[in-house]
Amino acid sequence: MKSPPVEVICGDITRLEVDAVVNAANRSLLGGGGVDGAIHRAAGPRLLEACRRLGGCPAGEVRITPGFDLPARWIIHTVGPVYHGGDRGEKQLLQSAYANSLQLCITQEIGSIAFPAISTGAYGYPAAEADRIAIETVLTHFAGELGYPSRVCFVLWGDQRYREFLATWTRISGHS
Repeated sequence: MKSPPVEVICGDITRLEVDAVVNAANRSLLGGGGVDGAIHRAAGPRLLEACRRLGGCPAGEVRITPGFDLPARWIIHTVGPVYHGGDRGEKQLLQSAYANSLQLCITQEIGSIAFPAISTGAYGYPAAEADRIAIETVLTHFAGELGYPSRVCFVLWGDQRYREFLATWTRISGHS
């Protein structure tokens, strides 16, 4: 089987040179902690103004803004689910957050995209389960041979999270 164009990276998503970074945003899109706060700080004050004009975003959906001061041209904002035990549609919402981000790559012809581990921080989604959902959603996208994006990066903060995600990626995809 051909290896999908996926990289697993330990590092800072705000410094990555890709066409689009995904912001694990809150519903207001007006900044917060974790990845969301880091992206807002790195992109500069124009991002907040652009997000105010968007009027928020429901869980599982996406919105797009310019990258402003980031190396990335675009920021795809998505809201992952808050985890409440797994019986409130969390899996479907998390799949939608990834799938809708990838679909936006097709409609906007975005060649490369970087994902953080959506919902695994303050939103409390169990990392192992969230990693599996993210990986399976991306692999399903590539099975459709849709052309965009041509490169996906999963960007993890910290060595331990990176090793955990990479092990799950290797187990599910069969590639290292």
